Amino acid sequence: MQKIVRFLSIIFITILSITFFNAVYISDVPSEKNTADTYTIKALKIPGELTFAGEKVPTELYDIKERMDRELLVNTYWQSNGLLLIKRAHKYFPIIEPMLKKYGIPDDFKYLAVAESGLENNSSSAGAAGFWHFLKSSAKEYGLEVNQNVDERYNLEKATKVAADYLKKSKKRFGSWTLAAAAYNAGNARIARNLKKQQVTDYYDLLLNTETSRYVFRILALKEVLSNPKNYGFEFENDDLYTLPKIKTVKVDTVITNIASFAKGFNTNYKELKLHNAWLRENKLNNKSRKIYDIKIPIK
Repeated sequence: MQKIVRFLSIIFITILSITFFNAVYISDVPSEKNTADTYTIKALKIPGELTFAGEKVPTELYDIKERMDRELLVNTYWQSNGLLLIKRAHKYFPIIEPMLKKYGIPDDFKYLAVAESGLENNSSSAGAAGFWHFLKSSAKEYGLEVNQNVDERYNLEKATKVAADYLKKSKKRFGSWTLAAAAYNAGNARIARNLKKQQVTDYYDLLLNTETSRYVFRILALKEVLSNPKNYGFEFENDDLYTLPKIKTVKVDTVITNIASFAKGFNTNYKELKLHNAWLRENKLNNKSRKIYDIKIPIK
């Protein structure tokens, strides 16, 4: 009898142990979830009336609709980049907008700067630099100083004026702000050649290389998303957005032998001064010609 009881006890303990370990194992295995329960990717509706600089976008044409759809999807679902652009726009549009108005350029062209540089003072693999991504040759042609010591492509105010001059020249040549935007990417000569070759007068009737074909639609998509961010799923508070610190401007017409020492004299440092004056490319300002430069100094 004792043997039977002992045998049954062993069986009971074994079953209990197996049940316990199975329960622990199952609790450690993550439950399978359908991604669609928490995240969905939706097709986007193309806005009914799209314009660029007051010029109609013919989205009733199938290829125009598809090209617009592509750029809208890319710029909506690249969420991290989109949110960064929204934040930077809040910081830099207040500088760009009044300058475009002053020079007679439609406000929509601020989105061209977004398309070019992402509103960063950066450079491309082709050597274009600054917010408006000018090549050295174009920058010099329009009067910007570009050398090892000073590169005014990185001066937002001066580069915006040059961009305005270029765009007005293109608009005068082609009679269209949309073609002027395309020419900013491809160059006036290339756009003119293609218009003549294909015997058309409208950007939307042109067959161009992939980059320029997408270019205007990318600007349009950025305009749509940045103008209506909440419609495209971007959620943020006002204090999440970037702002420029207060600055004062100092006029300098002499040589600066050491930028770090110069910065200290204004109760700031090398990093802060360079962040506000990216056009200063070295730790000095040569200035043998005694040219007057505006240097921005952060106010603490």
